[in-house]
Amino acid sequence: MEHEAFRNNAYDMIYLTKCAIHGEAPDADRISGMDLDGVFAVCQRHILTACGAYALDAAGVQHPAFREERDKAVRKNILFDAERAKILKAFEAEGIWYMPLKGSLLKNWYPRLGMRQMSDNDILYDESCRAKVRDLMTGLGFDCDHFGRGKDDAYFKKPVLNFEMHYTFFEPVDPKPLYEYYSHFKEHLIKDEGNDYGYHFSHEDFYLYLIAHEYKHYIKGGTGVRSLSDSYVFLQKFGDSLDWDYLNGELDKMGIRDYADRSRELALKVFGSMDEPKLSTEERRFLDLFIFSGTYGTAEQDMENRLENEAGGSKVRLFFRRLFPPMENIKAWWPFFYRHKWLLPVLWFIVRPIDALVHQRGRLRKELRFIFHKQPK
Repeated sequence: MEHEAFRNNAYDMIYLTKCAIHGEAPDADRISGMDLDGVFAVCQRHILTACGAYALDAAGVQHPAFREERDKAVRKNILFDAERAKILKAFEAEGIWYMPLKGSLLKNWYPRLGMRQMSDNDILYDESCRAKVRDLMTGLGFDCDHFGRGKDDAYFKKPVLNFEMHYTFFEPVDPKPLYEYYSHFKEHLIKDEGNDYGYHFSHEDFYLYLIAHEYKHYIKGGTGVRSLSDSYVFLQKFGDSLDWDYLNGELDKMGIRDYADRSRELALKVFGSMDEPKLSTEERRFLDLFIFSGTYGTAEQDMENRLENEAGGSKVRLFFRRLFPPMENIKAWWPFFYRHKWLLPVLWFIVRPIDALVHQRGRLRKELRFIFHKQPK
């Protein structure tokens, strides 16, 4: 899709999402001027298709692709809820403390079932029980996608259930202030009432993690429009009751207050009124960063940011950094080789190339194209 057409379809996606969030029927003339197939494609990139479907339904517009994705989202939400309840019941039985994260809670604050689509569910849990949790999850019928590396272990059950089981929030390879701030995360958790081992964040700490997680994606491959809608929905529900002195102080500690302020102001402007938002030139540029990132960012933007932040603008340095990752990356993602450093050549020249060719061929192709063909901006 051509650049300007993608942006225009994204503006229509934002309008439909806003209608869904506010429970308003879209304007018939506005819909008649939309390229609904193009809007659908952009919605899929941002995982906002169910919002678009609810808005179109309110206007009496039947679009089979939108409706099908909405129905899938509703079914998926129900399946996630049922499976998460089984997992947490098993955690209670085994005496494992836990805390559901992000989307599994955010979905309850959107107006309609399925409106907040999810690709996975994240659960924080007691790191000392990592092996026990693997046995528990496989016993519940999940396949383990990866275990023992990174900040989480990933599990999948057909047809659509992905669970990421986090033992921490950030890794040493993430922005240092975020990693250090959340290295003592347990002091922020509040014990649930009504169960023995469940925890939750205060609304303030939930928002802090929401923004910190968003920022991590923003400075890597980028983050999409759904991040703005999540912030808006949360702020509409809890914003007036939040302790902003506390929030601003903690955001300062993480070094992301400027980003948080800009992101919050943009979310409130874009989704806060049914009128067309009046954005400054700088705000439109900022919105473009969300629009062209898709939900989880792009490989190209990730490489742009790596080039600037990690390689000082040198593609030669970037190439060798990607070929021979720094030790903090190896410690996080390949702990076996970190413990047995004499085997690092095996990681560099056998394990990683095979993994890239088998599991990340598309990503590898994009990175090589960026390094060897794309001209620096």
